[in-house]
Amino acid sequence: QVTLVESGGGLVQAGGSLRLSCAASGRTFSIYNMAWFRQAPGKEREFVASISPSGRIPVYADSVKGRFTVSRDSGKNTVYLQMDSLKPEDTAVYYCNTRPPRPDAWGQGTQVTVSS
Repeated sequence: QVTLVESGGGLVQAGGSLRLSCAASGRTFSIYNMAWFRQAPGKEREFVASISPSGRIPVYADSVKGRFTVSRDSGKNTVYLQMDSLKPEDTAVYYCNTRPPRPDAWGQGTQVTVSS
């Protein structure tokens, strides 16, 4: 069982930055690909970024490439998403999960709102 708790969201102006954190419980955290997903109002949840178990191989959606950076600290069982040059279209609830996602691991998410 993996329990995930996201934090770090907030309200920011376009062009600003936020850093999201995802704290994971469970001793097997380090063996999983971990990912960030987001869901905007009225839209389906979409993939944002993922990081390999080693932390060496990040993957990004085209819409965030060059602006977002995903990383992990296995010693702290935590995954991060550094978001720079934020745009209003980045407004969404952000979730972390394994990749592929575990249906039983979705947390509450953290709200990110970018004002224009």
